[in-house]
Amino acid sequence: MTFAATPPPRSRPPKRSRARRFVPLGIAAWLVLEIWLLTLVADAAGGLTVLVLLLAGVVVGGYVIKRAGRRAWKNLTESMQAGGDPAASPGPGERTSSGSGNSLAMLGGLLLMFPGLASDAAGLLCLFPPTRKLLHRRAERLLSRQVRHTPGTLGDAFQQARMHQPDGKVVQGEVVREDEGPAPRREDPPLTR
Repeated sequence: MTFAATPPPRSRPPKRSRARRFVPLGIAAWLVLEIWLLTLVADAAGGLTVLVLLLAGVVVGGYVIKRAGRRAWKNLTESMQAGGDPAASPGPGERTSSGSGNSLAMLGGLLLMFPGLASDAAGLLCLFPPTRKLLHRRAERLLSRQVRHTPGTLGDAFQQARMHQPDGKVVQGEVVREDEGPAPRREDPPLTR
């Protein structure tokens, strides 16, 4: 019997990112909050009321998602028929169409469909016009800040390697391997039937 060689033990485990550490804790806290709110409402108004609230959230959320999807599809077909680029953003003098808030409407509908009262409140915040505009501006500002700091395109990221020099300068280049020759060609026997 043969055994594979075991890798040498690491001196310390790899460091986890903040997101990998705090996202599960946030989800667990959200679930505890949802359950706690549902039990409070069930104690105050009864279990049937909670069931009706949850079912109403699913129905209203489904309706909102369906309506936002239809609006997005209509905007897409109109822009394709007009010969424009559907992904193009409006120019400085152009006004955005009424379907510009489809993503927040779909997110609001999805949050309404999740069972729980806190997710319903967050979904309603995504659907209420003043808070939807506020969330839209905030998300736009956050995304534009992240895009501004991202160098190059996705294709450039795969094509180029970045090397940091001790003086802080970044040297861009491509990795070319000349030490490997072409792979030998396989000669398989012909298949007969």
